[in-house]
Amino acid sequence: MAERSASSREVILGSKGIRRNAQIPIIVDVLAAAGVAMAAAKGFEADDVIGTLAARADGPVEVVTGDRDLFQLVDDARGVRILYIARGVGKLEVVDEAAVSKRYQIPGRGYAAFAALRGDPSDGLPGVPGVGEKTAAALVRAFGSIEGMLTAIDAGHGGWPAGSRAKLVAARKYLEAVLPVVRVASDAPVVGTDGELPARPPDPAALAALDERWELGGSLGRMMSALAVKPG
Repeated sequence: MAERSASSREVILGSKGIRRNAQIPIIVDVLAAAGVAMAAAKGFEADDVIGTLAARADGPVEVVTGDRDLFQLVDDARGVRILYIARGVGKLEVVDEAAVSKRYQIPGRGYAAFAALRGDPSDGLPGVPGVGEKTAAALVRAFGSIEGMLTAIDAGHGGWPAGSRAKLVAARKYLEAVLPVVRVASDAPVVGTDGELPARPPDPAALAALDERWELGGSLGRMMSALAVKPG
């Protein structure tokens, strides 16, 4: 769990990011009552907390998420992979560098630049006008990163897919603003947690009160059922 103050992300996403932040105190109260361990970093989003914990890990990491932004964390050498659940846990997809390359025709760790260029409506990213998936992939293969593309523009380098250089020049302010939005931090000041679930016994009375106040319904029931499952 994490928070972020007014930033370039809110400039790009508009009220969407603000609405998300308004839900955070409720989520924190529910998780605390459920006894779930939490980690945070003031001024950073949950993606950044996850990225930082993944970077700190000594062994393999599996990130369970429905957020494609976290595809940029895949690292075969370190054993970091994504368990992608956007279509439900029953249709879970294991995403590693090879999976990213196969799906998007880009280097396995190039997803952040790809998403910034192509756009991602599910995350409020408008993308560069006129740049679709194929052109975005070609740009990432040619230049590697948004910084590499901007450097190539300034240096007058060639090798651009047809018509793409002018589009990136026109969208330069967006590209400069989107960098901190799409890139997941690996060095956020996250307070350490051992990740044990639950961290302490749940508080049934507090959970019941929160359920009644916010009408959490089946969502709360499914979470508590998942926490009750013991590994092995």
